[in-house]
Amino acid sequence: MTDKLLPPAKKNPQLRQRVPTLPPQMRSRAALGLTAAAARGAFCLQHCDACGTVQYPPRDACCSCLSVDLAWRDTPRGGTVIAETRIHASPDPFYRERLPWRSGLVRLDAGPTVLCHLHGDVGRGDPVRMDLKLDKAGQGVMIALPKERSPDMEDDPQLRSLTAHPKHRRVLITDIRSPATRPLIEALLKAGVSQIFVGESESWRRGSDHAAIAALEGVSVMPLDVSDPSSLKKLAAEIGGKTDILINTARYVRPGGVLGADTVFAREEFEVNALGLMRLAQAFGPGMTSRTADGINSAVAFVNIVSVHALSADPQYGAFSASQAAALSISQTLRAEFRASGLRMINVFTGPTDDEWHQPLPPPKVPPKALAKSVVEGLCEGLEDVFCGDVAKDLEERWRRDPKVLERELAGGGQ
Repeated sequence: MTDKLLPPAKKNPQLRQRVPTLPPQMRSRAALGLTAAAARGAFCLQHCDACGTVQYPPRDACCSCLSVDLAWRDTPRGGTVIAETRIHASPDPFYRERLPWRSGLVRLDAGPTVLCHLHGDVGRGDPVRMDLKLDKAGQGVMIALPKERSPDMEDDPQLRSLTAHPKHRRVLITDIRSPATRPLIEALLKAGVSQIFVGESESWRRGSDHAAIAALEGVSVMPLDVSDPSSLKKLAAEIGGKTDILINTARYVRPGGVLGADTVFAREEFEVNALGLMRLAQAFGPGMTSRTADGINSAVAFVNIVSVHALSADPQYGAFSASQAAALSISQTLRAEFRASGLRMINVFTGPTDDEWHQPLPPPKVPPKALAKSVVEGLCEGLEDVFCGDVAKDLEERWRRDPKVLERELAGGGQ
């Protein structure tokens, strides 16, 4: 059984610290389908439309009939371990510092036999549940997990290296006034974080729940304004070297289209939602990317909460949708820039949230607790794209099917 993960010992600055390294990252174009599935938490393999063969590894033509009509489809996750090995030596710098490392062969119920990572609680002959995860290089890899959940299974070193689990890590939440902040704090504490920093701008304003949050054990409220570079610089100098996970909950929302809308509000939406994200990355990114190999409490993830209308605009919230599209573009650029260090960029797409600025919209809306749950689950699973709420999941499906049709539907008032 997996040993329970203990809090990290105090670091000795005189000892050599690990530098960020990445596992081998070369992949064929066909194999990127595994990465795309892992990013959203799906388990997909190539299915031949001509003969029905399920194949692995990914290829450009069917291994059975040579057809090129191959589609990535959800595939049953069940399998059986038929061989296992423990690697004790490796020429690769990433694995050399993480040995021993378990791998094995699993015969999938769907047909193929795959070479994959093995969780510490499974062995030869065991039935397993297969999962696709993103490794530190951002590429999709397979890991065989226990079919039934085992105690402390998330503490397995190999599984932990493929996720961004918050246990024993320190988290910065950027906006104390976000309705999701208090539920986020509760969910993160339940997940085992060691410390939470919460940013607060304009502390003289009421309604921040400052006293109640500051009184929580393990929680510190810090001055932070994402629209003020000096505020970010000062806080990064204080806690930038301690931040393992950053969750950006700061956002500015005003309803209305583009024609006749006040550009003052639009400017503020871009200032907070898009430029604020850039400032956060510039202030905290360098420190976090330098600590992605820092042991149990290494830096692992930068999380941005974004409206699903970043994919296709809601005309009722035109400028806000535009600011969210800009934020999504920025996060995709950051993902590319973070990749060399292994820091994960996670986008949590949400539908209309249950707050004062979305009151005119009909249900369903996303409660703060549901949003917090999605954020923590995304960290625990190591995803890149998380869709929270019925509206977000529905719009994502429609957007993948045909973006132009979705645009017309939204323009006509369809949800």
